[in-house]
Amino acid sequence: MAGLESEIGELLKQRGLTLGVVESATGGLIAHLITGVSGSSDYFKGSVTSYSNEVKMSVIGVRAATLKKYGAVSPQVAEEMAAGGKKVLEVDICLADTGIAGPGGATPGKAVGLFYIGLAHRSGVSSRRYEFHGGRAQNKQSAAEAALGWLKEYLNSLNV
Repeated sequence: MAGLESEIGELLKQRGLTLGVVESATGGLIAHLITGVSGSSDYFKGSVTSYSNEVKMSVIGVRAATLKKYGAVSPQVAEEMAAGGKKVLEVDICLADTGIAGPGGATPGKAVGLFYIGLAHRSGVSSRRYEFHGGRAQNKQSAAEAALGWLKEYLNSLNV
């Protein structure tokens, strides 16, 4: 896994881009993995762990109406978290996650292990749905790896 964070760091440096993260269900794990790379301060500007809906709204700018209509674990909230984090952290790219790590927290239609990852960048914002089937720690790790994998895919798609 450490290789992935290093690769992302090199890609961000090569492209002159900065990164921020807004995490909910991963609880800071993505930021922890990124900052495990020596020199990450060259491209990583910071993170917000917005575990509660109140922080999602007051710090990141997720709309109360979005939370009410779709719930915290939704593609809409993941996208608003990523877009809000990009603005608040003043970065080129922002990753965000929201999900149900388990073992509790499932709701009708939203099982334990459901995560949405948001990615905001210069061309806009999008989200991806993931379903993991491990315990709490494994689901958090899987979500962090999925987010970093998508970030690498995005960075590789850019023309240098």
